[in-house]
Amino acid sequence: MMISNKTKGVFWMLISVLGFTFMGIAVKYLPRIPTYEKVFFRNSVSFITSAYILYKTRESIKVAKENIPFVFGRSFFGFVGMMANFYALENLTMAEANMLNKLSPVFVTICACIFLKEKVDKKQVMGIILMLVAVVFVIKPSFSPEVIPSLAGLFSAVLAGFSYTIIRYLYGKVKAEINVFYFSLLSVVCTFPLMMMNFVKPNLFEIFMLVVGIGVSAAMGQFGLTYAYTFAPASEVSIYNYVIIITSMLMDYILFSTIPDLFSFIGGFIIMTTAIYLYLHNKKKEE
Repeated sequence: MMISNKTKGVFWMLISVLGFTFMGIAVKYLPRIPTYEKVFFRNSVSFITSAYILYKTRESIKVAKENIPFVFGRSFFGFVGMMANFYALENLTMAEANMLNKLSPVFVTICACIFLKEKVDKKQVMGIILMLVAVVFVIKPSFSPEVIPSLAGLFSAVLAGFSYTIIRYLYGKVKAEINVFYFSLLSVVCTFPLMMMNFVKPNLFEIFMLVVGIGVSAAMGQFGLTYAYTFAPASEVSIYNYVIIITSMLMDYILFSTIPDLFSFIGGFIIMTTAIYLYLHNKKKEE
């Protein structure tokens, strides 16, 4: 029995959710370790894994000249967005950070409309507006420095939108493993000197959380996400990415005894319901 590309995309998206949920837990469990150090370990495992896969499959890491700017753009936007996401995870509840980060499909739609010339109808525009209204509830704008982590979370979603749009553009031109390889390589190269300037020697538990909790889990999440968007259009699989909001709320409550405030709950509800509405609308539109 042949498995459809959509089924493969959904499977890999749920694997991604599982991996990034575990990664978020590990990030929260390591308050003593600087952000750059966490990001270095997070990408080291992805780099080694992708390099090993490319070596075993004898795949060349060469990229066609016309695709080099796009591979670099995917890597750069992904790296800066990831730094912003880690900062948000460290300073917000996991649920709030992931609510903001999972607004990325909105920016994927906007970017695809602008750069890939994909058409957006009135209902999709309404969905985008509702998502942006939800941002106000989650961020709770003010002139206080307390709003900075929320803005970082939103910034991570914007950059993720750029990154995922490029991944979709590169489908059939650059393999998923090569995308992950260069993204991880750029991240490791950029964070290593910053990490060494303020290196904190981890104990055995922290080493385990850095390597397995962050590194291995993030690699699982990264490969899952890349394969999901490679096998199927974002309109078909992005809805399953929102499961992480639910898993994050559960983990926040079980492990950290925290829950988002009322406004964040309202924002999360708007995000989830709008995502489901847009998913059903896109399905009907395609049919």
